[in-house]
Amino acid sequence: MSFKALLAPVFVQVLLTFVLLFWTGRVRFAAARAGAVQVKDVSLGERTWPAPVQQVSNAFANQFELPVLFYVVVGLALATRQADTLFIGLAWLFVLTRIVHAGIYATSNVVIRRFQAFLAGALVLLAMWFVLALKILLA
Repeated sequence: MSFKALLAPVFVQVLLTFVLLFWTGRVRFAAARAGAVQVKDVSLGERTWPAPVQQVSNAFANQFELPVLFYVVVGLALATRQADTLFIGLAWLFVLTRIVHAGIYATSNVVIRRFQAFLAGALVLLAMWFVLALKILLA
């Protein structure tokens, strides 16, 4: 197992999270500056942001849902030295689905396409956990 090969998709997932963080900040400041929202109306929540702003914000928030299980499974694979080419390929596939999901969410927000990307990522993540569990339990 190559640590670099396994950590590369993790770094891309982290980069995606930061890109969405800064994108969220940019669209929020732009909306406030344009008068589309009053700061006092969003100081305790995000319910009154315009839809395009909320889409990017939600895409950012989603990076703290399924990806948490991704980080854990990669950490376990590193700790147990059980990552192989299949596992690394699945890690890249998961990150690709997250990029697609975030892209759909933050732009067109076609719900069925967004759900398909989410489901694909969830199934890939499930496969990663299954592969790791088998490798550990059968070792």
